[in-house]
Amino acid sequence: MHRMVLGSRAVAETCFDIDQRLVPRSGVEQGRHVYIAGLARAGTTILMRRINETGDFRSLTYADMPFVLAPNLWKRLRGGAGRTGEFRERAHGDGIMVDAASPEALEEVFWRIFGGPDYIRSASLSPHAPDVELLDRYRAYVAAILHSGGRPRYLCKNNNNILRLPALRQAFPDAAILIPYREPVDQAASLLRQHERFTEAVSRDRFTGDYMRWLGHHEFGPDHRPFAMVRGTEGDPASLAYWLEQWVGVYGWLRETAPREAIWVRYEDLCDDLECWRELAARIDIAASGKIDFRRGGNADSRAQDLPHPLVERATSLYDALPRVGKAGVPTASRLAG
Repeated sequence: MHRMVLGSRAVAETCFDIDQRLVPRSGVEQGRHVYIAGLARAGTTILMRRINETGDFRSLTYADMPFVLAPNLWKRLRGGAGRTGEFRERAHGDGIMVDAASPEALEEVFWRIFGGPDYIRSASLSPHAPDVELLDRYRAYVAAILHSGGRPRYLCKNNNNILRLPALRQAFPDAAILIPYREPVDQAASLLRQHERFTEAVSRDRFTGDYMRWLGHHEFGPDHRPFAMVRGTEGDPASLAYWLEQWVGVYGWLRETAPREAIWVRYEDLCDDLECWRELAARIDIAASGKIDFRRGGNADSRAQDLPHPLVERATSLYDALPRVGKAGVPTASRLAG
């Protein structure tokens, strides 16, 4: 079924068109939606799940697979909310447990089906500027997702959205855009470990590679496609230096191109400073009560000692210069409103 629904553009478009006939659309443009987009392994999943726990949001979940472009149609076919199933560790092997009701990064299927040739290259992903027609179709898609879940606000974690943040801002002027980042060497080491893990997984199971490609996930693994605006994309993904170059390139580019209103979230601050979470919650209009699940990663990667010193210095300098929630120089809610 995954191959039929996700692997065929004609089937995917037909499912989308049928679903649109079931959906009213009024008011979706004014929603206070939340988008989470950064380089992978920056704590984006934990952040998404913490926000989703408030109950204010509808996010795509594993239960929406494989009909992610037709959530209302699929809900009717499978009957109501469906079963959540048992919790199990996700494929990343990072201790995050998921079931069918867990929110996940599935939205990229829409962009791949309706705009893939505009940004998906054979060896890279390019900045993406959807036209007016595609943005209008995207608003209709978000309206369909919200209708299927009976929630007023859309929550999306999709790292590929860094390619189109200005367009998302245009589509939803009241949405909050969060850009998470993490200590660069730690984040680069985590990316390398996932690249090794998924490369091995795909060598044992072809479906894993097809599944990642259908979802537009090229962050790591044998079909890794770096962001084209990053220098050093011709390097060796088997090296830690390659992933640190990715970190510097992506966040340096975002620093210059992200919407002014974007909220930069340093993961270490979420782990160490409760006030960071409280201010972030206030900025995106959610309650800050409840347990805080942000935890620092494990031991440092021993390969870090072999990194070129100038590259580490560039990464550290950029890390120190990026905006942070609750720190000087970050626009406050009142300034944004002006």
